[in-house]
Amino acid sequence: MCGICGFLIDRNNGEDRFGLLKSLNHTLEHRGPDSNGYYLNGNIGMGMSRLAIIDLTSGDQPKFNEDKSIAIVYNGEIYNYRNLRDQLENFDHRFTTNSDTEVIIHAYEQWGDQCLLKFNGMFAFSIWDDKRKRLLLARDRMGQKPLYWHYSSKGLLWASEAKALLKAPWLDRKINPQALHHYLTLQYTPDPLTIYEGIFQLPAAHKLVMEEGRQPKVSRWWQLDFEPKWQIDDREAIEYAGELLREAVRKRLISEVPLGAFLSGGIDSSIIVSLMSEVSSYPVKTFSIGFEENQFSETEYARQIAEKYETDHHEFLFRPDDLTNVIERVIYATDEPFADPAALPLYELARQTRKHVTVALSGDGGDETLAGYLRYALDRFLRPYAALPDWITQKAIPAGVSFLPEPKWIPEDRNPLTGLKRLDQFSSTTEKASLVRWGSYFSHNEKLGLYNDVWQDELAEDRTEDWLVKAYDEANADSLLDRTLFVDHVTYLSGDLLPKSDRMTMAHSVEARAPFLDPDWVEWTARLPEKYKVRGLQTKWLLRNAFQDEIPAKIRSRGKQGFSIPVGQWLRYELKEWSKQIIMENKFILEAFNPIAIEKLFNEHSTGRINHGKKLWALLMVAIWDKSY
Repeated sequence: MCGICGFLIDRNNGEDRFGLLKSLNHTLEHRGPDSNGYYLNGNIGMGMSRLAIIDLTSGDQPKFNEDKSIAIVYNGEIYNYRNLRDQLENFDHRFTTNSDTEVIIHAYEQWGDQCLLKFNGMFAFSIWDDKRKRLLLARDRMGQKPLYWHYSSKGLLWASEAKALLKAPWLDRKINPQALHHYLTLQYTPDPLTIYEGIFQLPAAHKLVMEEGRQPKVSRWWQLDFEPKWQIDDREAIEYAGELLREAVRKRLISEVPLGAFLSGGIDSSIIVSLMSEVSSYPVKTFSIGFEENQFSETEYARQIAEKYETDHHEFLFRPDDLTNVIERVIYATDEPFADPAALPLYELARQTRKHVTVALSGDGGDETLAGYLRYALDRFLRPYAALPDWITQKAIPAGVSFLPEPKWIPEDRNPLTGLKRLDQFSSTTEKASLVRWGSYFSHNEKLGLYNDVWQDELAEDRTEDWLVKAYDEANADSLLDRTLFVDHVTYLSGDLLPKSDRMTMAHSVEARAPFLDPDWVEWTARLPEKYKVRGLQTKWLLRNAFQDEIPAKIRSRGKQGFSIPVGQWLRYELKEWSKQIIMENKFILEAFNPIAIEKLFNEHSTGRINHGKKLWALLMVAIWDKSY
C-alpha cells in the first residue's frame, strides 16, 4: 500500500523534473512512510511512498521487467498474485522478489491491458512502457484506491491525492462551481469532477492511456452485470454465500504486519469478525468507536460480537471536542469539501487503530452488494404515492408536516418524521435517482435559493439527479432494484464510502481491506434474484440467513444504522456558535451564497422544528476547506 504520483510532461517544459517529482511525492508520505522510490527517464517521472505490507525486504518500488523497459509504481493489494505468478512462470517470466507489484508488471507484459481483468484486489497504478512510449494508469473495479490527474499544454500529472497535483507551479487553484453544486446535494464531488477546475478523478474500473505526442484517453475496462440471473434455490444460495465470503476474508488475511478489524456492531462487520475468528489462531484485534449519545452509538452491539468471539477489543468515544480538534485534519486528508460526517470518527478510529495494527478489515460494500438500505425496499412500495397529483405530494402533505418538530433523540436516518418531510422531494425526483430522492442534503431549488445571482443563472439547469440517471440508464440490469444498486456502486460507494475509508485510514498509514468488495462476491451477488436481497421490508435477506449461526439474533434483526455523528444535535447546542462563526465569517461563503438564506437555516435549526444539521454541516466543510486550501 502506498501513495503514487508521476508526470509525462512536454519536452520543452523547463521545470526541475526531479525536484517536481520529489515535491509531488512528499505530500503522499502519510500514505507510505516506510520508503520512497523514484523513476525518471527523460520527460517521464514516477514516484511512490511505500507502506510495507507484503514482501517487506524486497518490495520497494519502482519495479521493472527483466530488461527494465517497463516500469511500475503501484498502490494496493492483489490478493490472487500467487496464482497469477504461477501462471506467468509457466510463460517463462522471471521473478526476483515475492511482491505482488512484480506480478502486475509481468501480467502486463503477457496480456497487455487485459491483465486488469485477471486481478482480484484493490489497486491504482501507473505503468510506463518505454519501448512503446506508452503510459497506462488504471484503477480497480470498485474504486477502493484513488487516482487523480491533470492535463494541460505542460503535460500530464497524476497522483493518489489531489494535494500532490496542487504542487505543480502551473496549476491554478480555481473552484469548479459545477462540482460544488453537486457536492451540496450528494455530500461528495462525483467523478470525474473535483472541486478544482482542471483536476479530475479517474473513475473506478477505468484506465487512462497516453502515448507520447497524443492526448490522454480515458475508457472503462469493466462493468458490473446484473443479468442473466442465477437459477438457484435458497439452500444453494446460502451455502455458496458462506463459501464465497469465507474465501474473500481468507484472501485478505495475507499480511506480514499486524492485522485486525473495524467492528461497528452492524451485521456486515460482525460477519467479517466472525469469519476472521474461524481461521485465526489468536484473538482477533477489533476496534470500535461510539458516542456518549447512546441513540447514535452501536458500541453495545460491537461488544456482543467481541464477547462472543473473545476478540482483543478496543473501544473509543468521540465527543464534540474531538470534532473541533480533527476537522481541519480531515479536510486536509480529503483535499476538497466532504460532508459525510462519519469521516471524523473514522479518522479518530484509524488513528487509535494504528497504535495496534497496520491492516484492518471492514464491512464496506455489504449494503451495496446485498441491498442493505431501507430505501431499496421502500422505493417500490411508494411508487403509488409518487403517482398522486402534485397538489397532494408537493403542497398539502409537505405543508401539513412542516411545522411538526423533529425529535432530537432519534437519529435523522431513522427518524420517520424526517422521512415524511422528504416526501415532497421523493415525489418530485425520478425513481432513477434513489439517493437524491431519499438522502440528499440540498434539493435543486434549495441550492438555487442559496446561491448568488451569477451562480443561480449558471447552474439553474444543471440537476444533480441527472448524474445518477445517466448511471441508471447504463446499467446492465432489468429491475428498479438492480439498476439502483448499480447506480450506488458507481456513485455513492465509489464517490463517498470508499474515498472516506481510504483517506481516513491512509492519513494514519492504515490499510483498510473490504471482503464484501471481492470481485467474485460482487459479481455473484449482482446476478442473484432479487428475493435474496430484499423480501418485503427486510433487506440483506441472504446475509441474515447465511450467517444466522454466527451472528446473534438481536444483531441479525436490526435495521440499518448509519455510522455517523449526532451532527444535528451538536450544531444545535454544543457547536452552534463555533460553526456559525466559521460559516458566516468566511469570505468565499459570503461571496458565493446568500447570507440571509444561511441565517435562516441556522434559525430554523435552532428552534428544533426542522433538522438542517446536514445542510449546515455541508456549508461548514466548505468554509473550512476554503480556509485550509
